[in-house]
Formats: sequence, C-alpha cells, structure tokens
Amino acid sequence: MDRFLPAIVYALLALAAIGLGGGAIHLKRRLEQSERDRRRAADELNRRLSELFSLQELSYILSGSLQLDRIVEQVVRYAMRFLDAQGALVALAPDGDGGTEPRPLAVTAAEGTLASLAGRAISPNDPGLVARSLGRERLELVRSASGEPTPLAEGIVAESAAAVPLRAHGVVVGTLVIANPRDGAFAPEDIRLLSTVATHAAIVIANARFFEMVRHAKEQWETAFDALSGGIAVVDDAGQVRRANRALASLLGVPIPAVIGCDLADALLEGSPALLELLAAARRGDRAQPLVLRSATLGRAIRVNAARIPTPAQDQSVVVLVEDVTDQHAMEAQLIQSEKLAAVGQLVSGVAHELNNPLTSIAGLSEFLLEQKELGSKDRGHLRVIHEQADRAGRIVRNLLTFARKGTSERVAVDVNDVIERTLVLMSYDFQLKDIAIDKDLAPVPPVLGDRHALQQVVINLLTNAAQAVSENPPERPRRIQLRSWADDRVRLRVADSGPGIPDDVLPHLFTPFFTTKEPGQGTGLGLSITYSIVEAHGGRIVVDRPTEGGAAFLVDLPVAPADPPRHDTPEPGGPTGVAAVTPIKRSILLVDDDPAVRRVVKALFGREGHMVEVARNPQHALDLVRTRSYDLILADREARAHDQSFVEQLVESHPELKERVLVATGAGAPAGSGTLRYVRKPFNLRDLREEAARVWAAAALS
Repeated sequence: MDRFLPAIVYALLALAAIGLGGGAIHLKRRLEQSERDRRRAADELNRRLSELFSLQELSYILSGSLQLDRIVEQVVRYAMRFLDAQGALVALAPDGDGGTEPRPLAVTAAEGTLASLAGRAISPNDPGLVARSLGRERLELVRSASGEPTPLAEGIVAESAAAVPLRAHGVVVGTLVIANPRDGAFAPEDIRLLSTVATHAAIVIANARFFEMVRHAKEQWETAFDALSGGIAVVDDAGQVRRANRALASLLGVPIPAVIGCDLADALLEGSPALLELLAAARRGDRAQPLVLRSATLGRAIRVNAARIPTPAQDQSVVVLVEDVTDQHAMEAQLIQSEKLAAVGQLVSGVAHELNNPLTSIAGLSEFLLEQKELGSKDRGHLRVIHEQADRAGRIVRNLLTFARKGTSERVAVDVNDVIERTLVLMSYDFQLKDIAIDKDLAPVPPVLGDRHALQQVVINLLTNAAQAVSENPPERPRRIQLRSWADDRVRLRVADSGPGIPDDVLPHLFTPFFTTKEPGQGTGLGLSITYSIVEAHGGRIVVDRPTEGGAAFLVDLPVAPADPPRHDTPEPGGPTGVAAVTPIKRSILLVDDDPAVRRVVKALFGREGHMVEVARNPQHALDLVRTRSYDLILADREARAHDQSFVEQLVESHPELKERVLVATGAGAPAGSGTLRYVRKPFNLRDLREEAARVWAAAALS
C-alpha cells in the first residue's frame, strides 16, 4: 500500500493540475467576454452621451430661434448627422382653416439626395411616403424586399427610408423623412433617436408657427390701428397715454413719441371735467354717452368715446376714440342753413305775390299819372318819387326771389363805375350824417354783363357794411371808406374801410346766411350772403382781406362783357312809350287777376288807348269766356288757379290755339322751360307791359 501511495498522490496532483488548467481557461474566457461587454457598454455609453450632447446642442439651437425656416433647416441637418443618412427633409402641413378641400404639403427644408424637393408642394393625394406618412400615427420604415427603390414623392425614390409624423399638442404639423441611412438599414437605437428628434422638433415647429401667427396678427392689428382715420389712445388709470395711433398724433400736431406719456385730457380739452368724468365712467365699466366738445387747444370740434379694456382688476386702462367732427358739424350747419333757406324761399314766394300786387298798383298808377300833361311840376316831382320808391321796392322783392333761387335777372351791359357813382349819390346823405369820408379812385373799366340793380345791391351792401364798421371807431380814428376800380383781364372793385377789422372767429362765417354780429333786431345776416350769391351768379368772385394797417377790405372781380352785349335803357317815367305809341288798332283784352288794384291799373292803361278790357270774376269764369268769345290778348296772373290747377296750364291745354295770345304776369320772372309763353314782371312797368302786348299782337298777326 505504501508502495502505491506516491503514485496515487501524483495522480491526484495531475488531476488537480488538469482541473486548475481548465478553470483558468474558463476564467480567462469569461474575463475576455467581460472586457468585450465592458467595451461595448462603454461604446454604447459614449454613443448615447454623444447623442445626448447632440440632442442638447440641437435643443439649444432650436430654442434660440423662432424663425420657422431656420428651425426646419437645423432639424434636417442634425437628423442627417445623427443617422449618417444620405438625405432628409421636413414637409409641413398647411396651417389654418383651408376649407373642405385638402391642401398640398410644403417641403420647407431638404438636404442631401432630397435637396431637389426643397420648396416643392406635394399633393396630399401623392402615393409617395412623404404624403402618406402625414396620416400615420407612428414612425414608418420602408425598405423593399425585392430591392426595388421606394417612392418618396413624384420623381424621387430611395433604397430605404423612415418617416415620422411631427405631432404637437395633438395636431400633426408635418413629417420628417430620412433616406438611405448608414449600412442601408435603421437600427433600433436609430429609430429611437429619430422619434426623439421628431418629438422635440414638432413642439418647436408648432411654437414657431404660433409665434408667427401671433406676430402676423399683431402686425395686422397695428396696421389697422394706425390706418384708422379716428384717433385712438390707450390711457392708464392716471390718464396718461400709453399707446396712440397716427391719427391722434396728427390731430394733436405732434409725432407719435411725443404723445406717449402725455395727459390726454390736458392735450385735448385742457383738463375738461366732462372728459375726466367720461374716463372715470369707462374705468367703472359704465357705457357713457360720447362727448362732443369744441377744443380751444386744437381749434376743432371733437367727439370722444371711451371703454374699459378687459384686463386684471388692478389695471384700469381704457381705450379712447377721438374723432374730428369739425367738417361734419360744418356740413350739418350747412344743412340747417339750407333748410332755413328753403323755408325763406317758400316764405318769399308767398310774400312776393302779396307785395307785387300793391306795388303794381302804386308803380303803374303813378307812371300812368306821370303821362298826364296837365300835371304841375311839383305834383310831377311827388309822383316821380312815388314811382321810384315803388320800383325800388319791386327790385327788393326780386332780389329776395333771386336769393331764394326763385327768380331770374336781366343780363345787359353794365358800367360798374356808373353803378358806383349812382350808389354814392343815393348814400351820400347817410355818409354826411355819420361823418364818413369817401376816397374814390375809379379807373376806366369795360362793361360787365349783368343785372344793374343786382350789382347796385352789391355796392350798397358793401358800403353799408363799411359804414357800420367805421361808425364804431373811437374819435381819434378816422372814419374813412376807400373805393377803387380797375381792370386787367377782369373788372375789379375794392371797398376798404378803416374800421376795427374782422375777428378770427367771425372770418369763416362772413358769407354764411343769417350770420350776424349785430344785436338782435339790428340785422338779418343776409347782406353779405346775398352779395356773395349775386357776385357768383354773375360769374365773379368776392374775397375778404385784412390789411396790415387795419380795417377790412372786400375785393370783387367780374368777367368782362362780350362784344356787342344786349343793352337796356330805361326811360324816365312819363317819356315815350315805344311800340304802344304806334299801335292804333283797338284790341279786346281779357284780364284774369284777383287784385282789384291791378285790374284798375290795367283798365286805366289800355282803356285810355281805346282797347276794351274785360275782367273775369275768377279763373273758371275766364275759361268760360274764352269758349264763347275771341280775345286779342289774355293777361293772366301766374298764380291764378282753377280747381287746384294753374289757369294758364288749363287754358293752354284746352285751347292750344290761344297760346300765342297769352301774356303771363309774374313777380318771379319767366321760369325755365316756359316755351313760347310770354311773361311780364310785376310790379308793372307800363312801357314793358305795352311792348309785350304789342309783341303778342304782332305774333298773332303773323300766324
């Protein structure tokens, strides 16, 4: 046994050595595997750290800009770098409400092999991966098993590609497509990284879009804010302007920066209590009525409205709307004046008829008596005064009708200097009583085409105003009126006075009807308005000037009359009567007028010459008479009516053959469109009445 012990020991030692050797090999192998695992883990960790740093770098870049174009370019560039791909693109879905029809995708960025798609619009019905991926929920990988290329869009293919929808806030804003990655396939970690990039990119793209929408809306709001014709201001609880538009700055006459920070109430209305109360009411949330006030600071009429801005309770800012309503008020004032003038026109039309009838009697009978040879010189002088004053009253009525746009005026050649001289003679006594000196400088001027009496009314009105102005002068200031006439391309007249001048607040209203600075009962406010109308009707202009030496000056210019204008010479009452003097034939005349005094004048005039004058009791009686009798002349008042219809109209309709024998008496002159009817104006001038009657008889003889 002892002999075999060493052999056993050696055997055991050998076996142990063999076992130890196998364990060492296994241990070595395990150590090698562990080293490989450690290296793989280190590589994976390094790669993950690299991806993390790259993602962090991408995050910094994306968060540093809100420009959509820059964002999508960086997303494409980094996605290609992360996956070592040959191409990448970002296609964005259309934003906003596009209606019921689907709209194309816009490729906003593309790199590498897909660069040709940049800026391209892809139809939503395109069968390629780009359009198809927009409707997917998750990332889609495409690699054809047959080795055939995969279509991405029309005309663009790739060996392999991945597309991930960009979804943010529950809305798909676009898609990110990667084509042909390294090794021709997408590893699981590549897919995970691509999903992370897409998630982050979608949020940034959505935010950039929101920012772009807000910026665009802000630009639109600011454009509209500045484009409004009314002034707008945002006013804080201290009453200071925090924001203002161009219209408000223009109204205040300062640039926009100068408006910011100013007190709105002081700038507009010098701290008007009414405006302060309006702002206070707006801050309380009350809906106060707009204010319409006259701003002495701006010299304008403004309308102000205010409303509270829905903001937190501690902020009591209000938005204030300021409108310049000066022109609107002026138009309203003109409308009121137009309504007044219309009322005056209706009043004048009625009054003129009532005045013209007695004036016809006075003027006609006085002229008729002046033709009597047995009158003494003293009586003739008295009658001439009566006739002149009646004629003057008749011209006043005609001027009122002309002012009310109801009358017509004659147009003959008129010497303006002669009108001035005659007017000065008429007013000389009044000037002497008021101790007013007249400086006259009248140069020779050509005639103008117009109404002598209307132009005389212009001179009378201007001299009367000048006389009233200098009458208020203190004793040390002279009372002087200067008249000057001259001619260049037009005939010009200047009337200047040494009075106190015209205040600034009165100047814009000088020619406004019914505007007067006189005490109630001292003036109608129609003088300069009538003057303006007469000058304008003659094709002229009238302007007011304030000389440096003081006082006021009115300059009238009128067009020169054409060659050979019509002339009208009015004979003295009692002179030759023209056509009537050579009319020996006895005529039958029908008179239709409801005024007994007018009947008396007409019967006296024509009866003395041997004509038979028959007076109709009323218009209906006149219609009955013309059916049974023949008349050489039918003299009818224009206002005569039968059964609510004009007698003249009924007569012409029922007896058109008598139209040429009708002579219409009117206080307003011949109306427009009067046709072949003849008119004679009240109050009658006997010469005119005889001449018009002779023309009627001459026309009837030729027919």
